[in-house]
Amino acid sequence: MEPAEIGLLTLQVVVLSVMLVGLLGLIFPILPGLTIIWMAALVYGVVTGFTWVSGVLFGVMTVFMLVGNVLDNFIMGASARQQGASWIAIAIALVLAVAGSLAFPPFGGLIAALLGLFVYEFYRLRDWRKALDSVKGMASGCGWSAVARAALGLLMIGLWVIWAILQT
Repeated sequence: MEPAEIGLLTLQVVVLSVMLVGLLGLIFPILPGLTIIWMAALVYGVVTGFTWVSGVLFGVMTVFMLVGNVLDNFIMGASARQQGASWIAIAIALVLAVAGSLAFPPFGGLIAALLGLFVYEFYRLRDWRKALDSVKGMASGCGWSAVARAALGLLMIGLWVIWAILQT
């Protein structure tokens, strides 16, 4: 192997390793996994240069990253709504999720969202069982959103692998 090939292979191993860390961040909500996967691909593209094919693949990866980063909010909200949560409760939970994530990572956002949803729904309905049903719906949506984000992460990594193979 020539030094240039060794350098490219080393870069590819490092990029793939970072992407796998990002994938773990999708399973365990500690890191912004899709963003990490996307940033690894961006670094790869900047270092190796973009072609029209790699640019298209990176563009698709960008769309997946953006969709995945907001998808969980929609899935969680829809699940809570199906269980009877009000739109106001869902909005409160979303605000608390952001604040809790910033103040107490990695699980502060989830805990704050679920607790805020329960408190508001209990206040609104005066029925702790119905409030708990809304919380269960949002928690279920959280699980499904993790599955959806993991699928998008795997798709993003798959697109990068195609890109890396086409480049060698």
